[in-house]
Amino acid sequence: MTVRTRFAPSPTGYLHVGGVRTALFSWLYARKHGGKFILRIEDTDRERSTEASINAIIEGMNWLGLQADEGPFYQTQRFERYRQVIEQLLANNQAYYCYCSKERLENLRNEQMARKQKPRYDGHCRHLSSPQADSSIKPVIRFKNPKVGQVFIRDLIKGSVVFNNSELDDLIIARSDGTPTYNLTVVVDDWDMQITHVIRGDDHLNNTPRQINILEALGASVPEYAHVPMILGNDGQRLSKRHGAVSVMNYKEEGYLPEALLNYLVRLGWSHGDQEIFSLQEMIDLFDINAINGSPAAFNNDKLLWLNQHYIKTSEPEQLVPQLRFQFEQLGIETTTGPTLVEIINVQAERAKTLKEMAQNSRYFFLETLQYDEKAVKKHLKPAIREPLNDLCQRLANLQDWNAEAIHEIIHAIAEQYSLKLGKIAQPLRVAVTGGTISPPIDVTVKLIGQARCVERIKHAVTFIGER
Repeated sequence: MTVRTRFAPSPTGYLHVGGVRTALFSWLYARKHGGKFILRIEDTDRERSTEASINAIIEGMNWLGLQADEGPFYQTQRFERYRQVIEQLLANNQAYYCYCSKERLENLRNEQMARKQKPRYDGHCRHLSSPQADSSIKPVIRFKNPKVGQVFIRDLIKGSVVFNNSELDDLIIARSDGTPTYNLTVVVDDWDMQITHVIRGDDHLNNTPRQINILEALGASVPEYAHVPMILGNDGQRLSKRHGAVSVMNYKEEGYLPEALLNYLVRLGWSHGDQEIFSLQEMIDLFDINAINGSPAAFNNDKLLWLNQHYIKTSEPEQLVPQLRFQFEQLGIETTTGPTLVEIINVQAERAKTLKEMAQNSRYFFLETLQYDEKAVKKHLKPAIREPLNDLCQRLANLQDWNAEAIHEIIHAIAEQYSLKLGKIAQPLRVAVTGGTISPPIDVTVKLIGQARCVERIKHAVTFIGER
């Protein structure tokens, strides 16, 4: 048997981290077992589904590297197939037309709740074997759920779960306008696409017995199921926007690496001993769906930041260039003149938790004009430093071999000449060439900014001091 898993999001919003973790587990399971991973877009909710959401899902999956082996398939392109299956269920007396009005159903619900019963359809139209020609009501179509017996689910995460058929009502499989409902479309898709393992959020667990009953009515094979617990915020509530849960592409915009996000999500509810860092290949080799914790996991952004910084520090700089360039583009900064982005990464990797932070902290390498930090100016650009800074500027302007070692020697020489501690010249120089007090080592910073740009900036600082 070839393992076939699927990720089947509804394009009614952004792709969030909960969906990504489910997709990752499905992708890893397929890869580990030499199987196929299918992407299916469940877009039958035509009022809420949008093209923008579809594009966001595909863009997010591509950014994370979770490419599908088949798809994307779209449910809206399979309506004829769903209609065929519904007709088959009707012909086999496994489904029926229901003419109950909204008023009757609402009254039924209110009566059941008043009696403290679970609200469910009472089978009023179950005896109907054909449509009623004289009715003014457009009927829905309901599946004839078995009245007796039980549905046994051997869940790969939760273990054995049992549902009594007597607790399940005859669910609607086609709306009054003829469009199929979720529980019908997902069954047909899993059947046609030969899905062997359904890995999804445990909010779908109550749908599973209904879907199994439809599959068995159709004579289709029943896949294995694994229901992944939800992700919680730090307050124990389901992760939502108020916890900062946003589109997965927002993590790209904020400067996170896909490798870090995947590494974090795979550890969110799954573990392999005490190991924290996993390459993608290690995830594939070590992933065991039975090792997923059956309890909800809590999202910890500090841990994600730690992982992101680890990947920034340990990745080959060349691999980070496109994503760092994206961050500079977001800031409106052109990086074609100045140091290479590989050089920026080499000197800033230890100093930044995200690539967005790295870009923001490296603006001065490329800007034509600087804005001084007021506190830095007040503390370091004092009249007494004007002469040493001017002398330093002249020596740097005359430097023939522009390298960090030579720059370092000049800074030391100026400090000795004016009987200054190294910091008393290095910090004013840093403010002069970067606008602030934080940068990589000053000799490296000056070297990367470039000779002409540094000389110009120091001259400007000297003039600025004189005008204060």
